[in-house]
Amino acid sequence: MATVSFNAVAKAFGATKVLHGISFDIDDGEFVVLVGPSGCGKSTLLRMLAGLEEITAGAIAIDGKVVNDVESKDRDIAMVFQSYALYPHMTVADNMAFSLKLRKADPKAMQERVAHAAKILNLDPYLKRYPRELSGGQRQRVAMGRAIVRDPKVFLFDEPLSNLDAKLRVAMRAEIKALHQRLKTTTVYVTHDQVEAMTMADRIVVMHDGRIEQIGRPLDLYDHPANLFVAQFIGSPAMNVVNGTIRRGSVGVVVDMGDGVQWPLNGGPGSEGQSVAYGIRPGDLSLTSASAPGSVPGEIVVVEPTGAETELVVQAGQAQLILVTHGRPAVSPGDRVGIAVAPDKVHVFDRTSGERLAA
Repeated sequence: MATVSFNAVAKAFGATKVLHGISFDIDDGEFVVLVGPSGCGKSTLLRMLAGLEEITAGAIAIDGKVVNDVESKDRDIAMVFQSYALYPHMTVADNMAFSLKLRKADPKAMQERVAHAAKILNLDPYLKRYPRELSGGQRQRVAMGRAIVRDPKVFLFDEPLSNLDAKLRVAMRAEIKALHQRLKTTTVYVTHDQVEAMTMADRIVVMHDGRIEQIGRPLDLYDHPANLFVAQFIGSPAMNVVNGTIRRGSVGVVVDMGDGVQWPLNGGPGSEGQSVAYGIRPGDLSLTSASAPGSVPGEIVVVEPTGAETELVVQAGQAQLILVTHGRPAVSPGDRVGIAVAPDKVHVFDRTSGERLAA
């Protein structure tokens, strides 16, 4: 296990800058997820840590030792790629042992490591099979086993679940998290799927356009996003955001959308006349009658039952919102409803900078 440090790390491909001074530390044994949209630089940062990309500026350190000029094979890291990258002519056991063979490891120790990794990943029955005889999830476990046998200081995962179907992704998420809990090895995991990030990470690093937007524990990012980008990226379904102007009157503080719709604001953030983005998560809205005091009038557009929950698309003035309710409300498209807001769950952001406004 090891600590990892990024200090003002930058990367440019010719005149194109893709990373702009990334700095943060990863603790020994921590599971950190780099998350962001495609093109934000997360995989490039991971490849720089792995030694597969040169560092344009700054420094990367593993256990306090700067590794900028250290060969990839000498960094004591193991990487699991998006593609399984298994040798088709080798059995599962041979695939897992291949890196040890290259290092001319002791055959008995090599066999013991492969057996240990196979037991951890429930691959014992498949050691004599070839990759073509395995399912996608089994192949991904073999790729993970190949990393485990090296007993590295740091595990690196580059979108390892993106080629799997939805059900298998959920199962593999749990397997990778359970694996980390058993091995306690420092892990850096890259994904564009914020659900993966929320369910697996000890801490999440949210990236956008080559910069860090926010670092924190999953629920801290969900409950207290630092800016509008993080607010809309973290959470599924995404946070509802409407633009308006703060008005303070006899009925309290509201955000006026300018189309006759006013959203309640619980006191403090922002000043009179300030242009803001008003955010509320789908689960923090509820249905009430169209005439209920303090409710926002709306009209049902789409009803999407998912079983235990129902997602509703609701038109409120010029804004279209997602509302998630538990159970199966008796509503249909075209129905007029009231939308009740949990005032302590409202997020307010400056419309120009996108930064969160403090109460």
